Amino acid sequence: MIERDVELKCREIRKQVFVQAYAAGGAHMGAAFSVADILGTLYFGGVLKYLADNPWWEDRDKLILSKGHAGVALYAALALAGFFDVSDLKTFCCSGSKYGGHPKINEVPGVEASTGALGHGLSFGIGIAYANKLDNKQSHTYVILGDGECQEGSIWEGALSAPTLGLGNLTVIVDHNKLQAMDELETIVHMKPFADKWKAFGWNVVEIDGHNCDEIRQALLARYENIPTLVVAHTVKGKGVSFMENVPIWHYRMPNREELPVLLEELGFTREEQDKLLLDKS
Repeated sequence: MIERDVELKCREIRKQVFVQAYAAGGAHMGAAFSVADILGTLYFGGVLKYLADNPWWEDRDKLILSKGHAGVALYAALALAGFFDVSDLKTFCCSGSKYGGHPKINEVPGVEASTGALGHGLSFGIGIAYANKLDNKQSHTYVILGDGECQEGSIWEGALSAPTLGLGNLTVIVDHNKLQAMDELETIVHMKPFADKWKAFGWNVVEIDGHNCDEIRQALLARYENIPTLVVAHTVKGKGVSFMENVPIWHYRMPNREELPVLLEELGFTREEQDKLLLDKS
């Protein structure tokens, strides 16, 4: 029952991603759809410790979305978790809105770091986890990386540092959808054997189906004393919309008139929701 509830939340995250993209005229939907189940499980699967009405609660867990271009998915999860009203999402990327293309700390409740310049989130998360360890806090730190982002040298500096510091309070999730921008990951830079690289650096490494909420939850709740965990979440870019899945051009593109009804149907918009969405846009 709990898993079904989480799956419904993940589906709603995808719907709200599109609501934002449709209102703004664009967003990184492919990357947002691939990470939706990870975010949904974190916020609604009993993984992340937080208080929506007190975002800066001292004992909260921290989540860093290093792949900041998928901020629309984070905004959707935060809104559904009660950090702010879901209706606010319609102002995404509008003039004067705090919901920009990349999330900003101190502007959007629940956002722990300003991200989007790829490669920085892991080091940021390591700093938080290390500080919590020194202070003997029970807070856990989660960092979500894109697989293309893992071509950045700063990621591998962090990968070396975290085991050295004994950060058992750090879990890194790689959204491994195997696409980046406009091409396949392996076409740009050879990353294989990906998991083995992290194992060689001293990480506990788990590979999962990044769209199976139960597998995600089990991997994210696992703890290893003084050893950081790397979760390789095998995902599908554009997950949830048949014509977007595993197609590079959907890194940043909006559906045309023929594609729109298919997307709305597959994401689960009711007829009433579809009519309201189209009316609001007009």
